[in-house]
Amino acid sequence: MTDLVVDSFEEHRPLLLGLAYRLLGSMWDAEDVVQEAYLRWSGGDRSEVEEPRAFLITIVSRLALDQLRSARVTREAYTGPWLPEPVSAEEFGPMERAELRDTLSYATLHMMERLSPPERAVFVLREAFDLPYDAIAEIIDGNAAGARQLHHRAVQRMAGGRDRFEPAPADHSELLGRFLDAATSGDLDTLKDLLADDVVAWNDGGGKVRAALRPVDGREHVFAFISGLLARYEVGEPTIVEANGAPAIWISVDGGEQLVAFDVRDGRVQGIFAVMNPDKLDRIRP
Repeated sequence: MTDLVVDSFEEHRPLLLGLAYRLLGSMWDAEDVVQEAYLRWSGGDRSEVEEPRAFLITIVSRLALDQLRSARVTREAYTGPWLPEPVSAEEFGPMERAELRDTLSYATLHMMERLSPPERAVFVLREAFDLPYDAIAEIIDGNAAGARQLHHRAVQRMAGGRDRFEPAPADHSELLGRFLDAATSGDLDTLKDLLADDVVAWNDGGGKVRAALRPVDGREHVFAFISGLLARYEVGEPTIVEANGAPAIWISVDGGEQLVAFDVRDGRVQGIFAVMNPDKLDRIRP
């Protein structure tokens, strides 16, 4: 195997990891997919490959689609809510375009779980990587009109009648700071005011640690849930970390470590994602 073959693949590895991760929500699975793509690239006939980037995107997308279809069955049997594995955005190289940052956000990844595998593939390939519909159609074994329709349907399901992406990072950081100050100082009135009326809190323990087995819906219920945790358990000193390109909180509650990510919209917390499953925390641990 020549160094040129290896270098050609390594040049695209961060992009391919980012693609597979957006499709699967799991860095472990994404790495498996990219490794399989590497084996096919290094062991196959590349004489007719004119554009390595497009060729590798096609391989990774198809492998990830197959993996996603089987993963959905596994996730349906998961203990409690399944949340994506949080990662650092640095894993995927520079994020020059807003679309790359937006499709990596934790809230967007979580919303992608409501899409079918083909819808998710089309959404990611179009939104994050700006592929034309005819190229996407080849990847999903369809036609350009069908790919366009899948993308339209995916955007509608993702938006749910509102902007699907998060605000500027400065807004996210500012609100997260206020939330953290209110929680640590015991200013429960301010904390409650920062929650949207229809806020939802998800807790992913994966059956490995104690966690709420159903999402907690609505301001009153989420506020009571958070207040109960603060009153009942020993809470460690929180640390601000970067997760999926945005600020998040690393904290211990009753001796168990967790990462808490937020969906921030219109100046309030719309979603709270507490990842407690230790299998999902290794890559984001401070």
